[in-house]
Amino acid sequence: MASETTDLEQAAPVIERAAQAITGATCVLFDFDGPICGLFAEHRAHDIADRLIAWLARRDLAVRMPQEDRQDPHAVLRAIGDSHPDSGLVRELEAALTDEELRAARTAAPTPHVDDLIREWSARGTPLAIATNNSPRAAHAYLSQRGLAPCFDRHVYGRTADLDRLKPDPDCLNRALRALDADRRSP
Repeated sequence: MASETTDLEQAAPVIERAAQAITGATCVLFDFDGPICGLFAEHRAHDIADRLIAWLARRDLAVRMPQEDRQDPHAVLRAIGDSHPDSGLVRELEAALTDEELRAARTAAPTPHVDDLIREWSARGTPLAIATNNSPRAAHAYLSQRGLAPCFDRHVYGRTADLDRLKPDPDCLNRALRALDADRRSP
């Protein structure tokens, strides 16, 4: 009778190789949605975008943007930021998106084996950070429910009220690197 192996036993060699690959790294930066979890696994991004657009419609505001971008809540937020810069409307819409992401974080699907990888790197003393366009509150909520928050030691850098600083702008990456005292030129 063949013995069955657990997912962790199967993943152990992969986790070990990945952890060894960064030996000597000054830090490891993660994006949040995708590398750590599928944030919108049950609360789909296009449904959230639709709710944000409906929220705007209730305020008699139309979103002018290509149809394909209407499926992305960050694109909706950017469009409003572009058409109403520095307005209370942008702050309100960003808060509505944060609420949606907090709800999504409760049912986010973990990326396979990443929890173990994060714990391994943390145990080896490698500083970890998240740099994301998502709300840092949503990332913190997810990390806390998975028991991963201590691995990041509060180093979660996400969306701010300044929408010009969303990726691909390097703002959140630079904030993470500065906080970890990492040299951006290091290999």
